[in-house]
Amino acid sequence: MLSNSHDFIRPADEAERVFLESLIRADYDRCHSGEDFDDMKRRVPYSREDQGIYRDWMVIAAARAEALRAVEPIRAAA
Repeated sequence: MLSNSHDFIRPADEAERVFLESLIRADYDRCHSGEDFDDMKRRVPYSREDQGIYRDWMVIAAARAEALRAVEPIRAAA
C-alpha cells in the first residue's frame, strides 16, 4: 500500500479504472447508506474530502487487484 497520502493510484487506462472501481463499488455502497459510489464520484471534482475518500478506496481496489493477480497463476496451473 502507498504510505504517503499524496501518492495515489493512477489507472493505466479507462478499462483499468472501471475494473478497480468494480472491486470496491459494492463495499462503498454498503458502508454509506443514503448514497452510492457514483454520488461520491460526482462530487470528486468539487470536494477535497471526496477526492481523498475516492483515493483511499482506490488504494483498497489496487490491493484487491494485486491479490487477484497473485491467485490467478495458481488457477491457471490447476
